[in-house]
Amino acid sequence: MVQHRVGYAPGVYDLFHVGHLNILRHARSQCDYLVAGVVSDEMAALAKGHKPVIPLTERLEIVRSVRHVDAAFVETVPDKVETWQQVRFDVIFKGDDWRGTEKGERLERDFAEVGVEVVYFPYTVHTSSTQLRRALDVLVSRPGALSAP
Repeated sequence: MVQHRVGYAPGVYDLFHVGHLNILRHARSQCDYLVAGVVSDEMAALAKGHKPVIPLTERLEIVRSVRHVDAAFVETVPDKVETWQQVRFDVIFKGDDWRGTEKGERLERDFAEVGVEVVYFPYTVHTSSTQLRRALDVLVSRPGALSAP
C-alpha cells in the first residue's frame, strides 16, 4: 500500500491575497493531500488581537475553492498538536517569519515528538493581510471616503 503524505497549512486567510495563494501552492507541491486549517474568528482574535474582516464561513469557502486545497478544516484550538490529533497530517507548513522564533521552536519540538515535519515557506513581504487592513482603516477613516456619489 502506498503511503500518502498529508500536509496541513494553517492560517487565518483573512483578506485573501497572493501570499496566501503562494503558501497553499507551495504546500500542495510537497504533499499528496493538502488540508488548509482556517483559524476561527475567536482564535484569530486571541492570536492577533482583532477579529478578521472576512467572516469564517466566507474565508472557509474561499480557501476550499482554491484548487491546491483538498480539504479545509476549521481550527478552533490554539494547540497545533491538538489539531493534529483531529486531522492527522504528516507535515505542517508555516511562513518563515516563524523560523527561529520561540513559537516556531516550540512548534518544532512539539511536532518532533509525534513525527510531524515542520516546513517553512518564504513570507510574501510585499503583501500581507495586516497591510491590507491598515489600508482599509485609512480609507474608512477619511470623511466620505467610501460613500457612494
